[in-house]
Amino acid sequence: MSEAYPYILASHIIFIVTWFAGLFYIVRLFIYHTEALQKQEPGKTILSKQFEVMEKRLLNIITTPSMILVLITGICLLTIQSQFLKEGWMHTKLFFVVCLIIYHFYCIRITKNLQKGVVKLSSQKLRMFNELSTVFLVAIVFLIQLKDMMGLVWGLSGLVILVVVLMLGIRLYKKYRNN
Repeated sequence: MSEAYPYILASHIIFIVTWFAGLFYIVRLFIYHTEALQKQEPGKTILSKQFEVMEKRLLNIITTPSMILVLITGICLLTIQSQFLKEGWMHTKLFFVVCLIIYHFYCIRITKNLQKGVVKLSSQKLRMFNELSTVFLVAIVFLIQLKDMMGLVWGLSGLVILVVVLMLGIRLYKKYRNN
């Protein structure tokens, strides 16, 4: 193993954290932005302009660069540890990473729509969409940490339970908020 491996791995983990922080926060901004677009003037315009600035900066300065650096360091790690590419858990993990990249680009699309004043997802649907990145995070971490089929089964079982709990939590929050 290369002497650089631990440094690349540490960098990879740091960029994963910043990428996920950006993904978690951007969807919260979408929720607030969507709700702001339903307000009366002048609040609607004032809040919308502020959310547009925040969304663009978050995506362009933190989230997208972090994703790129995750991919670069991940490719470096796989180059050093190429035997992982023969493992089933790595194929599954890479599938979730591809799903996460698609999620990221969908967030960019939502940003562009909101900047045009186009709302395609309600704030309730955005709350559920926000939990999708958590699902990807849990799946990827379980796969990386456990690396075996039984661990994968337990991890995916835990993931299903997590999804159910998150959906129940969202519904309870909606009822609480409506009261």
